[in-house]
Order: sequence, then C-alpha cells, then structure tokens
Amino acid sequence: MQDLKMEFTVNHTWDGLPLSHEPITIGLKLDSAGLLMEVNAPFFNDPPAPLGEAGKPFSRLWDYEVVEAFFLCDRTEQYLEVELCPHGQHLVLLLSGRRRVWKEALPLEFEVTRMKTKWEGRAHLPWNYFPPCTNKFNAFAIHGSGEERIYEALHPVPRHELQEGQKPDFHRLEFFKDLDLKGLMGEDWKQPESNIWKSLANEMD
Repeated sequence: MQDLKMEFTVNHTWDGLPLSHEPITIGLKLDSAGLLMEVNAPFFNDPPAPLGEAGKPFSRLWDYEVVEAFFLCDRTEQYLEVELCPHGQHLVLLLSGRRRVWKEALPLEFEVTRMKTKWEGRAHLPWNYFPPCTNKFNAFAIHGSGEERIYEALHPVPRHELQEGQKPDFHRLEFFKDLDLKGLMGEDWKQPESNIWKSLANEMD
C-alpha cells in the first residue's frame, strides 16, 4: 500500500506547445497524515532566489521559479494551491471560487535538495488542506525572466480554446483532469474531514 505512487510529467507550455528541456515530474503518494508531493525538476536559477527564508511561506512566490500543484473539488470550485520553490520557500493557498483566495501562507513541511542543474522537493500536504471531495488536479511550472518567462502546464489550455492575446492563466479550472485518490488509497477510502474547510462552511451558513 505504502509504495503506490501517482506520477505526472509536465511536458507542455500552458498553451500546449512541447518543451525544449527535461520535463518536471511530480509524484503523489500516501503520507502519514496526507499526501507526500515529490518534485523532480531542472534548476534554472532564473529569476534569482526570493529574499525570504527557506522553509517559510513567501508571498507572490509565483513571480519566481516555482512548481505548482492545484487540487480541486469541481462541484464547489474549492481548491488547494501548493507552490514550491527550488530555493526552499513555499506558498500554500486555499481558494473558494475561481481566484478567490480564502486562506494563504499556511505552514508546510518542505525539504529541498538542490544540485547545479536540477532540484528535488518533498512537501507533506495534510488532509486538512484538501477541500472536501477533491477530484481534479493540475500542475504547473514557471521559470525565466521578462520576455523569456516560460509557463508550463500538465493539462494545458487546448489549442482550439485559445483566444488571441490570451495570457497564461492557471485558474482555468474547466481544463483540470480527474484525480482518483481511491486509486492511491484503496476503494474503501474516504477523504478525511477538514476542520479548516468546515470552518468556511460554518462561516457561510
């Protein structure tokens, strides 16, 4: 049971073009109280490191070099966004509705191993952060500066859906794909309840 792992390879730009570098892989496996997210990625060191302490949340981390994973419940449009930086900073957001951040900079246990041209990250995502009935997923990566900035997606916007002048947008929830956590946990598994998301439901009542 412990060895089951889902693996995803990000090998397109956000708008569906093939990449010219080694792709990023993201693995998900069972952790003691949630999911372990493992990242294996090329290290571009561009832009330079954020001026924040490694191991701590960093606001607007998406302006730097990052790998991101989004876990969505498509019925409620509630989702968890996890951003990991090769320099050790992270940003965890909970969103209720498209782009509507409800909680941010949540604590995260995250370790990075960085080599000259690649990096590996391990983040422990507690079930408490996952919205009820999480069933969709997408992953992204960003690096480069200025005109050279590159936005990548596991499930890109399909080419026929692109509009002229469209900018990269990671919150196109309609293009996320199924995430079958029971495949990882077993058919009888039920997603543990989250006090955090429950408190939102109480606020809305």
